[in-house]
Amino acid sequence: MNIQLKFNASAHSSDELVILPSFSKGKGDKATLVDSDWTKELRSTFKTIKSAGTFKGAKGSSFQFTTTEGLSVLIIGLGEKSDYDYEALRRATAGIAKKISSSNEKVSIMIDGFVVKNKIEESMQAFAEAFYMTTYHFDKYLSKKNKPKLKTLFVESSQKTTALKKAQAAFDHGQKVAECVNVGRDFVNEPPNVLNSVTYAKEIEKDVKANLKGVKVKILGKAELKKEKMNMFLSVNNGSAHDARLVHLEYTPKKTTKKTKHIALVGKGLTFDTGGYSLKPGGSMMNMKFDMAGSATVYAAFRAAVLLSLDVKVSCFLGMTDNAVNEHATMPDSIVTARNGKTVEILNTDAEGRLVLGDVLSYASDLKPDAIIDAATLTGACLVALGTEVCAVLGNDKKLTDSLLSAAKETDEYMWPLPIIEEWRDDMKGSMSDLKNIGGSSFGGTAKAAAFLENFVGEGVSWAHLDIAGVGDSQKHLPYCPSKGASGIIVRSLVRFLANQK
Repeated sequence: MNIQLKFNASAHSSDELVILPSFSKGKGDKATLVDSDWTKELRSTFKTIKSAGTFKGAKGSSFQFTTTEGLSVLIIGLGEKSDYDYEALRRATAGIAKKISSSNEKVSIMIDGFVVKNKIEESMQAFAEAFYMTTYHFDKYLSKKNKPKLKTLFVESSQKTTALKKAQAAFDHGQKVAECVNVGRDFVNEPPNVLNSVTYAKEIEKDVKANLKGVKVKILGKAELKKEKMNMFLSVNNGSAHDARLVHLEYTPKKTTKKTKHIALVGKGLTFDTGGYSLKPGGSMMNMKFDMAGSATVYAAFRAAVLLSLDVKVSCFLGMTDNAVNEHATMPDSIVTARNGKTVEILNTDAEGRLVLGDVLSYASDLKPDAIIDAATLTGACLVALGTEVCAVLGNDKKLTDSLLSAAKETDEYMWPLPIIEEWRDDMKGSMSDLKNIGGSSFGGTAKAAAFLENFVGEGVSWAHLDIAGVGDSQKHLPYCPSKGASGIIVRSLVRFLANQK
């Protein structure tokens, strides 16, 4: 698909379909259509259509008609202009993408009326993000693939050509972010008989070498993990047919100073989770291929940071294994020694993600970064607390968590803080070991998991934990996300956070 930005456009380039915006003013029967971005000719043609009187430009509505010259015109309702923002633009763009991708070859969208508060650059970025995220399809295993009909989309503006360069750069920024979101989605959607710890690590390395210039790659296998004394991580891998992998990636911007921040991203990469000996019920085991979404999320954000040449050093750590059952699998009541020397009693082998993350957090802490952010589909309790639409954020540094919340707000993604209190820290202490991997009750499960992880963050290192158990997949309320499958949510928040590190 070819998307062309055309500025100083006096007319539309497509003779098939032209897309225009409309707003509404007032409510109910008193609502009126606002059509200030239409030409006089289109306005007069619209008024001759009998059914046009019922169209008031309500949010989410649309109206299509054909002119006497045979041109199709699609009017998109955006609702009250006072309520129109970047998220409204994304959702409108998603609706447009779904309407036109399989129906027309060449389409013009007159973008000026879609711009939010005259901010063309920010609007072009949001438009590109939404369009490319919406047109994503994971059809790799379908014998019959539905190829989009759309070949060229003209994004046309009456603004002067001098504004084109910055608008194009903003559009390209949004496209790169969406591309990385979609790469992350691809990894999450892969079936577990294809994607295991070994193949996953190889695919990451392959992508880095093909697309991310200057990135250093280090992959630790089972022998290296033993040398690192990552016994919690390896305990999860005990029952697997595939050796564990820790992928360590490093990006350093071309120009660095003493003020250049260093951010470490850590991701849980459980390519499938049976629960181990604490076996999940059959219904709960379905979709456990999504348990590596945390690693895909941080990798997608890392990838975007590299492609956008952000002025921040980023280290990325992906802990990869599956949690399976065989005669070697870790049994409940086992006690292991973590990389940092603390002993942990494994009371429930289905609380495995925190065991992997704990050792990887310890490893990342050795680099003394300015901050560590981990992402994981860690607890079902997160869904109970915040539903399936909100990401939980917890940590040991309010300034860091506030920065993440701010980035999420800027990108219109839902994130909410949860506390870690002393009582929950105490609940994670063991009687036969320093720690245990589950609390004494199921209440506060998300925060207790974070209280466990906190033990493996190096002294003096700022840390935040993102529990994406609810938002990692199937965000059907968002039109730019697939109704089923990987969502890619929180990638944009992390990219914005990294971009803000100046």
